[in-house]
Order: sequence, then C-alpha cells, then structure tokens
Amino acid sequence: MTKHILHVVTNVGDFDGNPAHPTGLWLGELSHAYDEFAAHGYRQTIVSPQGGLSPLEPKSTKFPIVDRSARAWLADSTRMELLRNTLAPSGIDPADFDAIYYTGGHGVMYDFPDAPVLQEITRAIWEQGGIVSSVCHGYCGLLNVAVSDGSLLVHGRKLTGFSWREEILAGVAKLVPYDVEALMVERGALYSKAFLPFVSNVVVDGRLVTGQNPGSAKATAKAVCKSIFD
Repeated sequence: MTKHILHVVTNVGDFDGNPAHPTGLWLGELSHAYDEFAAHGYRQTIVSPQGGLSPLEPKSTKFPIVDRSARAWLADSTRMELLRNTLAPSGIDPADFDAIYYTGGHGVMYDFPDAPVLQEITRAIWEQGGIVSSVCHGYCGLLNVAVSDGSLLVHGRKLTGFSWREEILAGVAKLVPYDVEALMVERGALYSKAFLPFVSNVVVDGRLVTGQNPGSAKATAKAVCKSIFD
C-alpha cells in the first residue's frame, strides 16, 4: 500500500503577535521534504493546529535563502492552495498515516507545544508503529507529547533541532519566546547538535527522526523514507 505522510505546519505569522516581526512556516523545510516523499510516490497531507492558512516566513521566500525547491512551490498555485487551506487536526485519522513530520519556522514555537489534538495524533502514530519526525523548530511539537503510560515521548531518546547557538547567530534570540533546546534537555531528551551551526544534521533514534535546521530538511525526509522500510 502507498505510504502516507502527515506534514504539520504553523498558523502563526509573527513573533508575540507583533506584525513588525513577521515569521511563519520556513518554506524549504516543507518543500524539500514534500519533494522527497513525492519522489517515493507517498501520499501527503498537510495539517496545522487550527486549520486554514499557514503563513510563510518572509526570509524563506527571498534571496539568498530561497532555492529551487521553494521557488517551485511558490510558482505552483495548487501547492500554494494547500497552505491556504490546511486541514484541522479534528479531520485527521492517525490510522491513515505511516509518519508525521513537523516542519519549522519560528511560528511553530507558539502553536505547536500546546496543541492537544496534534499530540494525540502523534502518540497514536507512534504507538501504531509509525515514524515521528521533525526538522528545525518543528521539534517544539514534540515537547509535550506523552505516550500511553504517561511518559514523554522524547524522554531518554536521541534527537536534534534548532540550537540556541543558531538562534543567537540568526539574530532572533531576543525575539523567541523560549529556548527549546534547553526545554528538551529538561524533559530528559538526549539532545545533540552538529559542531558547526547551520550544517545539515540528522539524528535517528529508532522511529524518531529529527533534523537540526533548514539545511537538514531533505536529509531528514530521506531518513524518514529509510526508516519506514527498515
């Protein structure tokens, strides 16, 4: 049967409700994974915490950041429509999916951690033997996911995600609402990062697959594909 991937994107378009500091979905973190999964013939569905519009992080759509994959998405009206009308979690049956993939962009820091229906979907996919994955800030969506015995999914598991050092170098350390790297460590996650910032880095711990930053999206998707068939 065709494998089915659930992408999770943000509904938040600015830092702390301030339009002077826009943010949103980092497009390449979706587009690179989407391209990789499409190349494998997988079905793909996009959901967000509230459903509806997923705004784009402006920096991810402009030179010098935007690349061929993201430009192709921007030029494709069908795919752009997917981001204008994402599904709400209430319309998702976890039994339909083989993997969940949390995308990033700073918007997710606000609406991913406390999204109870998404947490339940993630738990269900995990406990039915599926893959749980994230890239960059997407691991904010894993902060509070508990499994059926009440323990946190990330506790005692190896993972990565956008580091505090990268927040500082990106110039947003004073804008972000918290240090997600530190929160992951507090939850007992075995967090690690690449020696150099912004280089591709993927950590695989069984069926948990995480990528560190935007440059890790394609490699993360490749690792998800491999894990699905291992």
